Amino acid sequence: MNSKKIETERLLLIPFTKQLTHLINDKNFIALQNKGPNTAAGYPDQETLETLPKIVANIEASNGPTGFESWVIIKKAEMKIIGDAGFKGIPNLAGEIDLGYGIIASERRNGYALEASEALVKWGFSQSEVKKITAKCLIANEGSVKILEKLNFKRSTTDAQFHFFILEKPQTLK
Repeated sequence: MNSKKIETERLLLIPFTKQLTHLINDKNFIALQNKGPNTAAGYPDQETLETLPKIVANIEASNGPTGFESWVIIKKAEMKIIGDAGFKGIPNLAGEIDLGYGIIASERRNGYALEASEALVKWGFSQSEVKKITAKCLIANEGSVKILEKLNFKRSTTDAQFHFFILEKPQTLK
């Protein structure tokens, strides 16, 4: 399984490692910069800081990184971390993985979440054990709804807070 990096036109996605999560959590940006990328102003945001323990738990549970955890999103032009995206663990017994993403406020509305998510969906479906990709977003988050719809996710259900989406693996990839 290739989880070293994913490159798009404008972005570089690198899987989180335990060391990388600790550097970000500790805001040790000098050590992080020595490893390659800088952080854009506003990264990590509060959502990322709250998610880091879950990312570490997923990495430890899978003895990863395997690629089914979160990835750092780096804007190639500046080599700056602008967000993170990825999956919330290895596929379940039904072959489902759950996609999530977040971009710092100053970099939103530039298509980075769509670009990163599209690359991760392609990567996910290139893994034989993946049959479906799920996602959820807050009802009020119209930007995320549009991203998921552009990626051909179908709304499966809605509760009081969230829209839930699902994307089936294309027949051509089965």
